[in-house]
Amino acid sequence: MTVVRTPLVVGNWKMNGSFEANRALIEALLIALAQKTAPDVGVCPPFPYLPQVGALLAGTNVRWGAQTVCEHRTGAYTGQVSASMLRDLGCTYAIVGHSERRQFCGETDEQVSLQAVAALDSGLTPIICVGESAEEEAAGKTLAVIDRQLAPVLATLAGVADEGKGVVIAYEPVWAIGTGKTPTPEGVQAVHAHIRERLMAAGLVQTRILYGGSVKGSNAATLFALPDVDGGLIGGAALDALDFSTICTAAAIRAV
Repeated sequence: MTVVRTPLVVGNWKMNGSFEANRALIEALLIALAQKTAPDVGVCPPFPYLPQVGALLAGTNVRWGAQTVCEHRTGAYTGQVSASMLRDLGCTYAIVGHSERRQFCGETDEQVSLQAVAALDSGLTPIICVGESAEEEAAGKTLAVIDRQLAPVLATLAGVADEGKGVVIAYEPVWAIGTGKTPTPEGVQAVHAHIRERLMAAGLVQTRILYGGSVKGSNAATLFALPDVDGGLIGGAALDALDFSTICTAAAIRAV
C-alpha cells in the first residue's frame, strides 16, 4: 500500500510576539506564501495572541495552534488551558512534549501521552515532540531515548481509527534547537526511519514526522528531501516571514 503524507510546516513562536509584531509578521507571511506553492502550514503563537492570530488568518490556508495543552478536560487547574478551549479559539494544532516543557515544567512521557489524547479527543492534531539531549546523543542513547518517549504515546494511540492521520510526531534533537547546529542528513534520516518503524508497528501509517532543530531556508530543502521527513517544526526562523515562507516552499517541492 502506498501512503501519501502531505508535507506540513508549523512555526513555534515560543514566548515571542506583540500585537503589532504579530500583525506585521502574519501580513508579511501571507504575502510571501501567496507568491509560492505551500504545503500544509500552521503557526503556534503564545496563548494570549491566539484570538488575534486566528482573526488575521481567518479565510486563509494557514492554520493556527497552541504551544501546549492540559491533559485534563476541566477542573481546578489554575493557569492551565484545555483542549476544548483551544478548539473554541479555532485551533487546529497543539504542540505537546516540547523539550522546553519537559525541561522547565517537568512534563513526563506519560503526561505528554495524556496531553496528546486530550487534544485528539477535542478534535485537535497533537504535534508530539521527542528528542535527545547533547549528553544522551554523545553517549549513543538517541534511539533509546526516542523509544522511551514514544512508548506511552504509541501504547495509547495504537489502533487509532484514521491510522494516525490526525497525529504528528516532531523529532527535535535538544542540542540542535536554537543553536544553529543540525545533525547530518544521514543522522536525521536514521532517526526518522526508526520512528517510522515504531509508528508502522503500531498501525499509525498515516502519521507525519517533522524535523525540528535549527531548520532555516538554507538547509530546509536538503532536510525535506529525506524520505522519512514530512516537514518541519520551526522555531526562530518562523519569526521571519521570508525565511519561513522559503522553508514552506522547500516542503511543497517534496510533495510534487
